[in-house]
Amino acid sequence: MTTTPSLAGRREWTALGVLMLPLLLVSMDVSVLYFAIPAISADLEPSGTQQLWIFDIYGFVLAGLLMTMGALGDRVGRRRLLLIGAAAFGAASLVAAYAHTAETLIAARAVLGVGGATLMPTTVALVRSMFTDAGQRAKAIGLWSAVMTGGVALGSVLSGVLVEHFWWGSVFLVNLPAMVLLLVLGPVLLPESRDPAPGRFDWPSVPLSLAAVLPVVYGLKEIPSEGFHVRYVMSITVGLLFAALFVHRQRTAPSPMISPALLRGRGFAPSLVLNAVTMFGMMGSAYFTTQYIQSVLDKSAMEAALWALLPSVPIGFAAPFAAHLVRKGVDRAHVVTAGFAAAACGYVILTAAGTDSLTVVLIACAVLASGVTAVMSQIMDLALSTAPVERAGAASSLMETGAEFGGAMGMALLGSIGTAVYRHGVPDSAPAAAHETLGGALAVADHLPGRTGDALAAAAREAFTDGMRGAAIAAAAVLVLAAVMAAMTLRAARKKTASFSPSGI
Repeated sequence: MTTTPSLAGRREWTALGVLMLPLLLVSMDVSVLYFAIPAISADLEPSGTQQLWIFDIYGFVLAGLLMTMGALGDRVGRRRLLLIGAAAFGAASLVAAYAHTAETLIAARAVLGVGGATLMPTTVALVRSMFTDAGQRAKAIGLWSAVMTGGVALGSVLSGVLVEHFWWGSVFLVNLPAMVLLLVLGPVLLPESRDPAPGRFDWPSVPLSLAAVLPVVYGLKEIPSEGFHVRYVMSITVGLLFAALFVHRQRTAPSPMISPALLRGRGFAPSLVLNAVTMFGMMGSAYFTTQYIQSVLDKSAMEAALWALLPSVPIGFAAPFAAHLVRKGVDRAHVVTAGFAAAACGYVILTAAGTDSLTVVLIACAVLASGVTAVMSQIMDLALSTAPVERAGAASSLMETGAEFGGAMGMALLGSIGTAVYRHGVPDSAPAAAHETLGGALAVADHLPGRTGDALAAAAREAFTDGMRGAAIAAAAVLVLAAVMAAMTLRAARKKTASFSPSGI
């Protein structure tokens, strides 16, 4: 029997606004330490390894637990898990703000990652259950995508402002009001939703998913700065082996954590791949443009962060505009294809950048971000429309995990291309440190006399810009291929998706 979707009212839209607050903070926490790390280092005096863990542990735990938390939310209730995660996120934020040792801060950041892993898939799964009308759901997911993308850019700026006027712990305290608001209003506004017949939770899949995700993400994130060292290649290989075991477990377990039937839904598997490619493009560009503005153009950290905010402005319009086109009858495949083409154009524009091209870079980033956000919103909407509502948590967590892999891959591959071009462009006579990174070259140049230092700095900036242009060409090619893939695989996926029943899975 087919049920006519009901239109969401003021209650649902108000609930969406409440959901956007924790989502914004979770996405901001990815970048909120960009400018706080120097103050943390001066106060807590962490070792080099501890400093890396302070920065990275949040993202590692978040990526590793997304699938677990998404599947768990389907079983215990998404609202319940969301509120538990919000309480954990708020408590960990308070501990992190007043941490007196590096070990305490690392532990608090790990708990923040656990809380973030509960918040991300449950928010989008609740959107799926609250907005049953296809047009309203597309609009809601468009807003979700815009907040998710904009939060990463906003986090770095907010950290710079707070650290400049208060102390480094304030970057964590801003989480508390939103989490308190969610805990107060969530039980009133948010409906509870879960899988009515979930089966037993497959606990052996939890360590398998962690062992699959964490080594791969770690290896991919280290490659851009350290190169293809054996330990990073081995880390990725080990992760892929565990990924194979995880897939085998899902195919053979009587009640798998992630049902293989999800991938058989029309459009879900292509959406999973295309969503990863969008983050490939987004994070790959961020790796270069943030360094370009700060190091090539010689902007201060705060100036760089404020300039980097400008490309985020059109993001707020891209996703709603894409949803509007689909509601008006434009084939979703055409909208997604156009989004990828726009993102590729952003990278093409980036190839025109010189060592003094702030306007060109900002325009390129704006075009790229708009295309990526439009694609992301439509791909997520398609995936959730395809997945049964009782498995919305697992579906959204799978999409988010794919996005984490795509972002790490973008930084690894494009970063490696840029680094290779950069090292080739630095003069052979330059010290070894100058060949490693642009920051190292500028530090060396500061200690060289007069024209010698200026010449090295100019050569390093030119080499980095060449590397950015080379990576942009490669990224544009990948996004063009993604546009072709979208046109071919999503052609059958229309604005109105078919209804799925639990018995059909």
